[in-house]
Amino acid sequence: MPRYFLKLSYNGTAYNGWQVQENTPNTVQQVLEEKMAMLLKEKVDLTGCGRTDTGVHAKDYYAHFDARLPDLLSNKHQWIYKFNTVLPADIAVQDILPVIPTAHARFDATERQYYYYISRKKNPFRNAYTWYVYGELDFELMNKAAMVLLAYQDFTSFSKLNTQNKTNNCTITKAIWQQTEEQEWRFTIRANRFLRGMVRAIAGTLVLVGKNKISLQDFRSIIESKNRVLAGGNAPAHPLFLSGIRYPKTIFLDNN
Repeated sequence: MPRYFLKLSYNGTAYNGWQVQENTPNTVQQVLEEKMAMLLKEKVDLTGCGRTDTGVHAKDYYAHFDARLPDLLSNKHQWIYKFNTVLPADIAVQDILPVIPTAHARFDATERQYYYYISRKKNPFRNAYTWYVYGELDFELMNKAAMVLLAYQDFTSFSKLNTQNKTNNCTITKAIWQQTEEQEWRFTIRANRFLRGMVRAIAGTLVLVGKNKISLQDFRSIIESKNRVLAGGNAPAHPLFLSGIRYPKTIFLDNN
């Protein structure tokens, strides 16, 4: 049976994260599988590129699925239109891509990138997607701390507990705060993989650095301790966006 990558984006405000879970209704995966199965007239099992928590958004998300329908590619734009017609306004299918039969949306990803937004001024038009942080923040110092992340591999201190991960090692290749608007800053973090809750825990701890509540040496010590209790609390979920995923070109089939 042919395999495809579904490229999509979603606003996670109304959902209990991406992944279908027992006793947790209304996930993005659940909604997509139900609507796609209705149109394709066959059971659809989506495997996402990663798990996003309740309230987290995705600008660029991939999931793989198998389907028998013969014209899914030859009539691709019509199918994308059909999917988007039945999906709620906060979920959008962007593309359908043919891939090799063994392609895996999660395990084949070589790089992931997240954005996290902080506002320095209350803004009624951005409150839903930024964390309004009151008081002074030293972003220069926060960037020095962010650079420290690139020197480490084990990020147990920023991971949710009892996740059954085989390893808490990640390779972070980019971590930087940049001003995007007059009173708004964006944290970009890129790595080969992320642990559950990792980005929000890092963002929350970096804010403590920016408020001069912990020093750069404290930040290093937190990482080296491999103790989640010593790090800052999780930053709010609503300003977090999965913004990019990279895959090897070899898993994609020609789609001329």
